[in-house]
Amino acid sequence: EIDRKDIRIGDTVLVQRAGDVIPEVVKVIEHKRTGTERKFSMPAHCPACGSPVTKPENEAVYRCLNLQCPAKIKESIRHFASRRAMDIEGLGDKLIDQLVDQGLVKNFADIYTLTKDQLASLDRMADKSAGNVLASIQKSKKAGLERLLYALGIRHVGEHTARILVQHFKSLNKLLQASRYDLLDIHEIGPEVSESIVQFFSDEKNRLLLQRLQEAGVSCEPAAPLAADTRLSGKTFVFTGTLKKMTRAEAEQLVVARGGRASGSVSKKTDFVVAGDDPGSKYEKARKLGVTILTEEDFLELLK
Repeated sequence: EIDRKDIRIGDTVLVQRAGDVIPEVVKVIEHKRTGTERKFSMPAHCPACGSPVTKPENEAVYRCLNLQCPAKIKESIRHFASRRAMDIEGLGDKLIDQLVDQGLVKNFADIYTLTKDQLASLDRMADKSAGNVLASIQKSKKAGLERLLYALGIRHVGEHTARILVQHFKSLNKLLQASRYDLLDIHEIGPEVSESIVQFFSDEKNRLLLQRLQEAGVSCEPAAPLAADTRLSGKTFVFTGTLKKMTRAEAEQLVVARGGRASGSVSKKTDFVVAGDDPGSKYEKARKLGVTILTEEDFLELLK
């Protein structure tokens, strides 16, 4: 696609919003070229560790094959600690770089073995800062199974899929015992996602990692009792566009907490589509299918 559109490093391009949120490069603004632009060629080796890179079949991205690649470890830790995952405040990019570079953190579980002295010895860290990070690490242990599944970085398992898995299995042990067929029985879990989940939990290293996390006190149970309020039981919601009073993830959590189901796609089985500002293709599909469309205010009124 880069070759077809002749996109070069340094180009000025026209970008449009494709589908619901994904930006798409439409074309190059050729009259803006200065002559300094360079053709892009995909590197054969990882720029971080020098290992070969490969492009999996039916995928658009190239991946480093080295499981111990420092750059991959750093990015996985950043994702694990991010606000929508385990939400470890203070564990930022520069601190993660130091922890990995000095061999103090090689995987997620190592985060929970860090000491105040180790943190305080790092650049731009003092006793107070180290104490704050440790307190945030301790707090993250109670994040719950949904956030943990998302934080693990399982291929194709985002926040929405993690929520679906917790709703269905309700415990990590049941999920660990699930077969491909068990997963395929779940609405919105397809062959690619089920295969990725089974492969992840079949890997002995990943099981050992989960064991270490549990031994460190990280909760592998749902963060709160599931659906004590059942007023939305049996109802499926889809959110599109930008909400003003909350994020989509927060809105989905409100639905789940009341017994409903939050979906990522619109179908005839969808009960409500909640449309915020600049709704995308889901809004148009809902109109064509005759699905009830709510504003954010309508949705909040429904929750009362």
